[in-house]
Amino acid sequence: MIIDYTATGRLIASLTEGETDQVALMATVVCELHHADDRFDWTGFYRVVAPDLLKIGPYQGGHGCLVIPFSRGVCGAAARTGAVQLVDDVDAFPGHIACASSTRSEIVLPVRAGDGRLIGVLDIDSDRPAAFTEADSAGLSAILRSVFGDL
Repeated sequence: MIIDYTATGRLIASLTEGETDQVALMATVVCELHHADDRFDWTGFYRVVAPDLLKIGPYQGGHGCLVIPFSRGVCGAAARTGAVQLVDDVDAFPGHIACASSTRSEIVLPVRAGDGRLIGVLDIDSDRPAAFTEADSAGLSAILRSVFGDL
């Protein structure tokens, strides 16, 4: 099944209405996204916990890396540059951190509060090559803005 971003966004909005706790929001978002699309093999947040440092947050799937510096990997690149990272082949990404050997492609999106402050990244891995498109980037970005934009 492929995710319907409009319907999933509406569901997430109804589940998170009025909530301001970042971890509660992340847990709800990741649960709904992970179960909405069978391309999503690992779905999770990495939270900004110190300058240039991410730590694992709520996730669904196998174990993830616990700590990722902004200087390493796809998640670090998204945090460092503030740009969505759409990676068709993780083996071709310089400095990719292999948290799971099954990961073939990945999309990582910066997560910002309403004041523009980076609060984390959303990382979605797939066991399929080239699993993600610009449509995924747009749909996920809209959900993240809706949920975290008022913090």
